[in-house]
Amino acid sequence: MKLVVALIAGFICIFPAVGFANPPASAPPEGMVHIPGGTYPMGSHKSLLELDPVDLFNTDRHALGPENPAHNVELEPYYIDMYEVTHGSYMKFVEATNAKKPRFWDNPDFNSPNQPVVGVAWKTAQSYCKWKGGRLPTEAEWEKASRGKRSINYPWGNETPDSTRLNYNEELKKTVAVGSYETGKSDYGVYDLAGNVAEWTYDWHQAEFYIFSSKANPVGPEKGQYKVIRGGNWRNDAQDVNMVYRNATIPSIRKKTLGFRCAQSAGATAPNEYPTPH
Repeated sequence: MKLVVALIAGFICIFPAVGFANPPASAPPEGMVHIPGGTYPMGSHKSLLELDPVDLFNTDRHALGPENPAHNVELEPYYIDMYEVTHGSYMKFVEATNAKKPRFWDNPDFNSPNQPVVGVAWKTAQSYCKWKGGRLPTEAEWEKASRGKRSINYPWGNETPDSTRLNYNEELKKTVAVGSYETGKSDYGVYDLAGNVAEWTYDWHQAEFYIFSSKANPVGPEKGQYKVIRGGNWRNDAQDVNMVYRNATIPSIRKKTLGFRCAQSAGATAPNEYPTPH
């Protein structure tokens, strides 16, 4: 109980106003969007004081990843892919590096050049991003690109998900070409952050990470069993494509519902490559 009281005392604060830096003078790398540095509220709208202290350490809740408490995060500016990495782009990587072909690479439901690549394990996804000069986005970077400049539930706002904004709920039974949903993009112009395919992030999963994470450029634990995935996929319902919903899976898995996009650091002091997790 003393630990819980101490944690709550440490989190009793008023969130500062969200700040955003000016956009860079130079253009972003091809196919990427600039996300300005600044502070934003990450996670659910519930503060630490609104939660049941017992639930804070329940690793089974919320599909391996609780979305609370809400907490402020300060990020350096960075770039993130406007679209999920496509099958066509990934196959160029395979040809250039002799990397392992993605699972489902010969499945006509998932191998159109403009569909998001699926069937790629975490380590290989990270290798692709390094080949492109970047890395997988951290969980905090992924959420800021989705949240944009507002307090919202989905990348496009608070309107209920429907087939005009995203590919979800098994309506199409497969992925669609990236960038197909103009009304579903985020404030920063990033597409498909909800539905189509869920996306790998850089971070190892820890259920209570939001309680202990760094306030500046947070990166997940140094090691773990599961990697955080975000965004929901073409099979998920409206709850699982909510912007703050966290899920996780083993890094070696290769699924037809899971893809990724890349990020690059743009700030003068932020690393473009974090240490490889154990």
